[in-house]
Amino acid sequence: MSIHLAPAALERVKGFLSADASAVGLRFGVRRTGCSGWGYHVDLARGRDDDDTVFEQDGVRILVDADSLALVDGTRIDFVKQGLNEQFVFENPNVAAECGCGESFTTDEDRAA
Repeated sequence: MSIHLAPAALERVKGFLSADASAVGLRFGVRRTGCSGWGYHVDLARGRDDDDTVFEQDGVRILVDADSLALVDGTRIDFVKQGLNEQFVFENPNVAAECGCGESFTTDEDRAA
């Protein structure tokens, strides 16, 4: 099991963490949303929950809740700048399809249900 931050994402997250002394890491997971079913949720973690799995990369902790773990396992998170736009992007091997706008995704397990 793994979550990996690309160099640009790692630097961006380190910047967020250094600016907020109460943050203990990056919280990464999914929530039901959008037309395809799952949307990514990224925020600063203020603490560790009992069901969190914690990954660490170059001093940055990435906390993933148990319900999200199977859906995001193996994800590579990058941070890209295109003109004036900046955003995190996700390369998730569990994604079977995405909605047209790219805001949500579905997995093979969702399709079978």
